[in-house]
Amino acid sequence: MRAYYYNDDAGDQREDHDSGRSVSADYLSRLGVFYHRCPSVADVDEIAAERSYKNRDEIIVSPDKMGDVYEEKVKMFFNEHLHEDEEIRYILDGNGFFDVRDPKDEWVRIRLEKEDLIVLPAGIFHRFTTDTKNYIKAMRLFKDEPKWTPLNRAPDLENNPHRKSYLQNTAPEAGMMT
Repeated sequence: MRAYYYNDDAGDQREDHDSGRSVSADYLSRLGVFYHRCPSVADVDEIAAERSYKNRDEIIVSPDKMGDVYEEKVKMFFNEHLHEDEEIRYILDGNGFFDVRDPKDEWVRIRLEKEDLIVLPAGIFHRFTTDTKNYIKAMRLFKDEPKWTPLNRAPDLENNPHRKSYLQNTAPEAGMMT
């Protein structure tokens, strides 16, 4: 895992967009984002049990697997949104980026690779994309039945109870230095 502030230079969303401003795992934690290196699925199982995750599936995001809808799906995943549940992903193969908003509304880019596990809190604005290799295989974990309804960012979403809870419980701590 490597985290840094995203630069808004023109170019494909799958490029690094590295501003040169690094972000620590500790800062990610203050944003409510938890990162774990998991060399085995047994490590994932342990975290899943601790967090009461009962279900899982796997997804491959690639042109070979998704065909003609790949580009459309990658653009859709990159729309800024939040979920009303935690989002937990374990990377089985390939690479990709999760971008999360910090308290100053700047994007923090998190590059994930094989054996990386990330937990995004409910209520955090984020987006996802593959990297320029256009391939990632991930395990998605769920507390109950699979659910990943994105709520696209809009002004009225600031009143969403999950967003309010996130801002109340997490964001004030995150304003500290990276």
